[in-house]
Amino acid sequence: MAAGRLLMKKVRSFLVFGVIGLGMWSAPASLCGQDAKSSGENQEKGQAAAPDSKDQRAYSGTYSFLKEGEFLQLTVEDEGSVTGFVSRYGDGENDKGAFLDQFFKSGKLQGNRLNFTTDVVHGVAFVFQGTVERGDGKSPADEAYFVLKGTLTENVSDANKKVTPHPRPVLFKRFPQDASPVPTARQ
Repeated sequence: MAAGRLLMKKVRSFLVFGVIGLGMWSAPASLCGQDAKSSGENQEKGQAAAPDSKDQRAYSGTYSFLKEGEFLQLTVEDEGSVTGFVSRYGDGENDKGAFLDQFFKSGKLQGNRLNFTTDVVHGVAFVFQGTVERGDGKSPADEAYFVLKGTLTENVSDANKKVTPHPRPVLFKRFPQDASPVPTARQ
């Protein structure tokens, strides 16, 4: 009986010191966990950490545009430089229904903040100011894995070169990564 009690005391002592030792050994990990939580809280408050250039390049791809069959091609390059183009149907008297390509004149991605301006084609240029965000897609192979959310301003020039801006809120969804857009004939 005495040997049993002695064994129980040794086991209890071993467990107590083991738990204390384990707690001391894992304390730095729990402190790191608290730091990660603080970082997550900062992201929720709009202080998101800027993605590195590799993450930013993941935003490259083809996105929907204003109408069915129209699209926007976005390519993120080094240091947040952005190139691309918009392929859209013309709305003017001379280009109604024609497919027009408008290349980016300038573009910049800082963190997830995206801005670009297109060249003027047939008196129309576009300016986008907004963000690149995660969408509803669960993987890059799904539609809307990333979305462009912001304000698109259509700047229309008349015969006298007077520019009239037409801003509107937009949400452009990225096409599935392995799919490419096929322009559809406008009817």
